[in-house]
Amino acid sequence: MQNFISLAQIDEAAQAIRKQTLLQPVAGIILGSGLNDLADSAQKAVHIPYSDLPNFPVSTVQGHVGRFVIGELEGKPVLIMQGRIHYYEGYTMGQVTLPVRVMQRLGIPNLIVTNAAGGVHPDFLPGDVMLITDQINLMGMSGLNPLMGPNLDEIGPRFPDMSQAYDRVYNDLARKVAKENNIVLREGVYAGLSGPSFESPADLRFLRLAGADAVGMSTVPEVIVARHGNMRVLGLSGISNKANLDGSTITTHQEVIEAGKVITPKVEKIVRGVLRSL
Repeated sequence: MQNFISLAQIDEAAQAIRKQTLLQPVAGIILGSGLNDLADSAQKAVHIPYSDLPNFPVSTVQGHVGRFVIGELEGKPVLIMQGRIHYYEGYTMGQVTLPVRVMQRLGIPNLIVTNAAGGVHPDFLPGDVMLITDQINLMGMSGLNPLMGPNLDEIGPRFPDMSQAYDRVYNDLARKVAKENNIVLREGVYAGLSGPSFESPADLRFLRLAGADAVGMSTVPEVIVARHGNMRVLGLSGISNKANLDGSTITTHQEVIEAGKVITPKVEKIVRGVLRSL
């Protein structure tokens, strides 16, 4: 299965979006499981289902609507992914990260990425929000790096640096906004796994030893591609369930969706606050 997407295919999808809106977004926002409400509050919004775009993968997971919402939040033009594409759905890494490539060709300089994640850090509780300060690319370490294949020289270098995957200035902004809104903002390292099975207790103990504070099935490939194209990135994880380190509990996707109802208002306040400062 071909892992890479050509520049022509990316541009074809970008052009289809340009035909439907005159807005020039200052940020792309990717919403994770159970975090759809933010997109529904966008003003002057245009909705573009992924299925209407050429070469575009379609989200198949419960809690992921599967469309772009292009409108305004806090008076700033934004492009919101209401539902993302996951590797475990059977798509290639090129397809999974195609939306970020399209954002880059649309000239969007910033990416705000959110996800639902399992809390690996023992102090993290369901309903917490974690500022992502770094990531562990376990998918990429096993050969599933989204930059494999021909390099897109028009977008970025063959060997991009990942020492500051998450923008330090935007992290400070998020901390400031959280403090102003009395939101307890956890911080830590996000580990990206391919899924779709939830982690075993031994997996989770390994991840904790490796320095992970939260774990999920997305985000890392998107951030790698965003940084390859020089986008500035802010990452937020909604802690949807506590890590099952001893095998005493069962994790379900419904639990993740339900936790999103508690997490969404907190994430929305932080995202809106950061957008106001862009």
